[in-house]
Amino acid sequence: MVHTIDTIRDLVRQQQGSRIFYRAANGRRKKEERTGVIKEIYPSLFTVYIESQKSTVSFSYADVLTREVDVQIESTGESLL
Repeated sequence: MVHTIDTIRDLVRQQQGSRIFYRAANGRRKKEERTGVIKEIYPSLFTVYIESQKSTVSFSYADVLTREVDVQIESTGESLL
């Protein structure tokens, strides 16, 4: 399947409210791994609430498309892409 920004947006929208695990590049040789809940969906980004830190992070759909962020659905263990 060919992924575009629109298809990724639709996939994220379907998972709104779901618990996810994400791994994101955070600079040189640093990875951030957290569990959170997809909260808000916007035209160019989505937000994830991190319960352990009581904070919110945002990612663009382009981050997911270019695999700067790897998103996995916690209940199924499968990757968003």
